[in-house]
Amino acid sequence: MVSVEVSDAVVAVGARTRSGVPAGCTGCGQLSTWCHSRYARRLSDVPLAGRPLLVDLSVRRLYCENTMCPKVTFAEQVPGLTVRYQRRTPRLQGLVEDIGVVLAGRGGSRMLRILNIRLSRVAVLSQLMRVSLPPLVTPKVLGVDDFALSGDTYGTLLVDATTRLPLTLWEGRDAERLGRWLRDHPGVEIACRDGSLAYRQGITAGAPDAVQVSDRFHLWQGLSRRVQDIASTHRGCLPAALPAIGDAASERVEEAVENTTTDTRAERHARRLFEAVQALTRSGRSHSSVARELGLNRRTVSKYARAHTWQEVVRRPPRKVSTLDPYLDYLQQRWDEGQHSAKILHEELQIKGYLGHYQRVKMAVAPLRQGLPVDEPRERPPSPREAARWITTHPHRRSPHINDRLPRLLDHCPELKTAHDLVRRFAAMLDNRDATDLPEWLNDLANTGLAPLTGLARALHEDRHAVTQGITTPYNSGVNEGRITDVKLQKRIMAGRAGVSLLRHRVVLIAHLRRRFADRPTVPPR
Repeated sequence: MVSVEVSDAVVAVGARTRSGVPAGCTGCGQLSTWCHSRYARRLSDVPLAGRPLLVDLSVRRLYCENTMCPKVTFAEQVPGLTVRYQRRTPRLQGLVEDIGVVLAGRGGSRMLRILNIRLSRVAVLSQLMRVSLPPLVTPKVLGVDDFALSGDTYGTLLVDATTRLPLTLWEGRDAERLGRWLRDHPGVEIACRDGSLAYRQGITAGAPDAVQVSDRFHLWQGLSRRVQDIASTHRGCLPAALPAIGDAASERVEEAVENTTTDTRAERHARRLFEAVQALTRSGRSHSSVARELGLNRRTVSKYARAHTWQEVVRRPPRKVSTLDPYLDYLQQRWDEGQHSAKILHEELQIKGYLGHYQRVKMAVAPLRQGLPVDEPRERPPSPREAARWITTHPHRRSPHINDRLPRLLDHCPELKTAHDLVRRFAAMLDNRDATDLPEWLNDLANTGLAPLTGLARALHEDRHAVTQGITTPYNSGVNEGRITDVKLQKRIMAGRAGVSLLRHRVVLIAHLRRRFADRPTVPPR
């Protein structure tokens, strides 16, 4: 029997289970029709026509006829409508849990309020944490990578590289915990990781028979950083990449190459800090104590301690492109025609589409008043990062601009040319998936006499078996990088206040939720 009552605020449905229909005992499962009494349950269901839907359900309490069952009486359950100790229907409970997984506490509460379901953010998080995680199946191909939780605190994320689903995550990136997890979940055959020593030791201890694969992306990234370090050390060579137009331009380039250490305020500051940090660290002081004495951040001290020269750490802001640059030729033309009013020139430029301020036009014509040419924009030398990107970019993907300047730079700097040749040889190994030349390449890398490449050669030689697998096999940590991006997104959604347990719950459940809806067949339109 069903009755429906509709009001402006709520839709109430009254229902009653049938008498004489057998119901299964919640303790032993045996069917019974022996009615003890009835009682009313009020259930909340998903809204109907924008109004909250309440179900007033009269259910039976029955005697269990099994004398061996510990239950004397039990309440009958209506499949698809009631769950023990639950005041929501399974459909509403599933909606609350899914919204909690996708939007977390405050966002989930606001979304439920739009659906006319009143639930606090604390209640949404409570329902989310009650959802059990899917059973963990040990993968054959495991991806291991770290991610930043906050500041200097890192976490470890494990991903099934076959199904692309996250398995678990925890705080820290130590070898002991990874080895313990691998021992508790035997069966991993291939482990993809970066060049971390901790992960290498953890996989060796927990799954000694697993094949370790050093990720291609991290190998290339490590080599690119060493090239950038070399470019920073030889910063004085970078102006040689500028095109030499005429003898005067050539002289300016040579002068820029020779006088790279202009006595600016930033360079004086970098030189003082470099000398102070180097003097204290050479005496055996730790980076933390040096940071406390000098009043610096520990990471800043580490950067200055790793540098070989102060030029590596000096900040050189790039020249900003001015919005007035496209109109400089017009300014010169109008000045030659006799128009010397900066205000009128600014008004004319506005008609042509210039959106900048009058003051910038006034400063641009100031050299003209002194009989000097207009200060035309000059191309600046590449930064160490740009030079490293030029070297690591595939020759077929370089722009004509780079192809014109890179040979000039390499001819001027033998160290960067050596780095360029080694990078291209390593890129050929990655492209062909052939590690035959790896031992010879490592020897050449170690014999360059360049400290960044020598250190990299030692690290790769210790991990050469995993490096060989990373070059020759198709396995990589690309799926880990995608999942780490997802972890960062969930952290930002929760404003960085999520604990590790809540973050683990959301990262794992949201991946399975997406997979569930992606696998759901679409209904064709009528």
